[in-house]
Amino acid sequence: MQDVVAWLKENGNLKIIDEPLDVALEIPHVAYIEVKKEDSRPILFTHPVNKAKGIEYDMPVLMNIFANKEITEKIFGKHPDEVAEGIESLLKLKPPKTFKEKLSMLPRLFALKNVFPKRQRSKGACQEQIIPKAEVDLDRLPILKTWEEDGGPFITMGQVYTQSLDGTMQNLGMYRLQQYDKKRLGMHWQIHKDASHFFDQYQKAGKKMPVSVAIGGDPLYIWCGQAPMPHGMFEMLLYGFVRNKNAQLVKSITNDIYIPNDVDIVIEGFVDPKEMEIEGPFGDHTGYYTLKEPFPVMEVETITMKKNPVFAATVVGKPPLEDKYMGWATERVFLPMLKPMAPDLIDYYMPENGVFHNLILAKMQVHYPGHAEQFMHAFWGVGQMSFVKHAIFVGEDAPALEDHEALAAHILNRLEREKILITHGIVDHLDHASSRQFVGGKLGIDATAKEEVEAGIEELLDDSVLLERCQQIVPQIKALKQYMSHTKNPICVIAVEKSVSQKETIAKLTSLAPHIRVLVIVDHANNDLENPYMLIWRVVNNIDAQRDVILDPFIAIDATNKNELDGYPREWPGDTFCTKEVLDTLGQKGLIKIDEAFIKKFGLLPFKN
Repeated sequence: MQDVVAWLKENGNLKIIDEPLDVALEIPHVAYIEVKKEDSRPILFTHPVNKAKGIEYDMPVLMNIFANKEITEKIFGKHPDEVAEGIESLLKLKPPKTFKEKLSMLPRLFALKNVFPKRQRSKGACQEQIIPKAEVDLDRLPILKTWEEDGGPFITMGQVYTQSLDGTMQNLGMYRLQQYDKKRLGMHWQIHKDASHFFDQYQKAGKKMPVSVAIGGDPLYIWCGQAPMPHGMFEMLLYGFVRNKNAQLVKSITNDIYIPNDVDIVIEGFVDPKEMEIEGPFGDHTGYYTLKEPFPVMEVETITMKKNPVFAATVVGKPPLEDKYMGWATERVFLPMLKPMAPDLIDYYMPENGVFHNLILAKMQVHYPGHAEQFMHAFWGVGQMSFVKHAIFVGEDAPALEDHEALAAHILNRLEREKILITHGIVDHLDHASSRQFVGGKLGIDATAKEEVEAGIEELLDDSVLLERCQQIVPQIKALKQYMSHTKNPICVIAVEKSVSQKETIAKLTSLAPHIRVLVIVDHANNDLENPYMLIWRVVNNIDAQRDVILDPFIAIDATNKNELDGYPREWPGDTFCTKEVLDTLGQKGLIKIDEAFIKKFGLLPFKN
């Protein structure tokens, strides 16, 4: 993979767009549309421009590298399950007792020598061009602005290399980086991440923190940067394990951090712990904007590059996105690491419309009452799994976790209020639903019972009849649709024009308890009740279980946008929406082909039913 573009041409059905396109909105919009297609492809934009600044860039932009499962598997060189099997065998490794056992272990131990990164003394391919500090100009890089309301251009696929104050630990993370000007970047390392912990060390010591940001190179570096490695473990160990080849690292020019020798671009600099600047807003992978917040600032010392660099980038927003396929690989590879804390775990699945940390489905062997609840607490107490907001557990006899229709019916036929656990814990930095940042409600459902619940809905009404009855009680209800009506717990979704707390709406609808088992409330604007994929995305994003879930007389979920009516003290962020004029222009040029159904299916533009 020395030449990733050539490799993608041969192995990934690379799409090449030679039309000059703006790094602001145009290029990201094309990539955003492409990755939502069934047959999505990686794209190389050969002529990026910046119309506002009058710049024609001399390097192409590569996007959607992880465009589908097939390419992802090819990047790994094997199915991620094979990587998982290797990790599992290592975790089960026991000291040999006999000479024969020692001999049989030698090949495995010999292979482990390839795990550890090698530090080269010479300069790397990434340092063929060296731009001194006096000549540093971030405008030379085709940094993208994805969304209209973004605070500026952002590097979205930067491999951020940092190290602890004493130099004993190194970390690779993938964090967004806002370009403030020609020499400064905003460092959006979230509070729970290793890089943020390192920053705390430098801040306490009153020392500047070295940082090197790499772009491009082997796509596996990118995946390793987002992998949930245990604290203190350098992600490049994972690279060596997957590749069965040592990562080749070279020292940065202006600091002591080592980076892969074959990346395309390296931005080196220091973060002054005394300097903070507002970063954002930014349309993030949750499908919402993350709001303005102070973050550390990186002062760039030098930029190094290959002779002919390629600028790698990704686009984030509403699912499905490129992270769908990166996340698929992650959940397969890291299954063995979950099993030691949950030994009866069979499998797990994080649907992309749950934006990963908002919803997890897990299959397990059940040996005693409360076993699923024990697993919930285990998940919520370890590593990045602790950010999961909603966890649903099923038994080993359940359908395949990715068989959505069958699994949903299985869960709803076993759903009981007594088996719903609502608790409190940490939530992801990007979570907007909790009233207090970083902590909020969590919900677990134990649907592991072998038998279906006995009681079902008393009387199922047609959608039109039930809507009429609801509107007689609450006129603000504008639409209604029922899902999974053949199960013991049908789901009734209503859309409202919100003027009061929805706790009042739920209280008024209690008289309809014989006809409702699970009630979900969403805003009338920007929600299509015929689109369950995006409804699930909306619900798991928008709720704090402790505040928004009511269990009596039926299960009710308030997934509306929150405000002062709900005692919500924070600013509620907006959806990421495409810019219509940009979509129209790209369509006229024949660069995208979408219709109104596609736009509505993925929530590309604002709408009202």
